[in-house]
Amino acid sequence: MNRIDVLLWVVLAYASITVFVVGHVWRYRNGQLTWTTRSTQLLESSRLRAGVILFHVGLLMVLGGHVLGIAVPKALTEAVGVTDHMYHVVAVSAGTLSGLIMLVGFALLMARRDTNPRVRATTTNIDRATYVLLLVMLLTGMYATVVVNIFGGGYDYRETVAPYFRGLFTLQPDIGLITGAPWAYKLHVVAAWLLYALWPFSRLVHAWSIPASYLTRSPILYRAAGPGAVARSRTHS
Repeated sequence: MNRIDVLLWVVLAYASITVFVVGHVWRYRNGQLTWTTRSTQLLESSRLRAGVILFHVGLLMVLGGHVLGIAVPKALTEAVGVTDHMYHVVAVSAGTLSGLIMLVGFALLMARRDTNPRVRATTTNIDRATYVLLLVMLLTGMYATVVVNIFGGGYDYRETVAPYFRGLFTLQPDIGLITGAPWAYKLHVVAAWLLYALWPFSRLVHAWSIPASYLTRSPILYRAAGPGAVARSRTHS
């Protein structure tokens, strides 16, 4: 175990978790007016819908796969009759599909943001850093799923990467479990820690805002201002 390993797999991990928690509390208490997606729908909407739908559908599928693969121990799935082969087939097929859906949605959103001057003008440096980290996670995730597990003979991350993650939350991380993982898995994890640290200061905070009030509030009524309304407004002013 060297210093770099300790820095990456222990210090960075706990520092990111701490910033993630404390940063959200600080942002909520001091910056609720900025707790928003900073939506650009009013600037351009025709190309937004497809990208948003694909990205979020793929994201939900990817998150479900990560929860199952990391939070649920291998012994538990085996206890309910799920063999390694069954798990591998489902994980690879579902992971490839969800990753592709998310990647296509991400590509559509980035193309829209890059080619529309008004949308591009709203992009901040934190947005750019967020997009880079998301892209790294997407590409390394697809590489691990397709190249390593389909064409490379496979890798059982449930015996290495997953126990390492669970060990972090029991304050007993086993660094040796992850240092031997393929580079794609390790880069994927490092990008995830950096994204968690950036999360409270980015537009990603909207993920925790559930619009439950939309179900009960009165609809907002918009009226077009015709020539008569404009003339009356000028008269009163």
